[in-house]
Amino acid sequence: MQDKTKFFLILFILVGVMCFAQTPPTPRAVNEAPPPPAFPVDGGLVILIAAGAFYGVKKSLKH
Repeated sequence: MQDKTKFFLILFILVGVMCFAQTPPTPRAVNEAPPPPAFPVDGGLVILIAAGAFYGVKKSLKH
């Protein structure tokens, strides 16, 4: 029991330190346009979800 308490205490302290260790974003100029999004979420995600649902239904009907 004592080991679990020490483990979680150290874990929460390290997570707190990592949250403060992140650098703030750099300020943009007033007239500067916002940056483009990192990547588009399009039909590939829908196909992946549909394939996962199909696989899950197939496996559940097989057993």
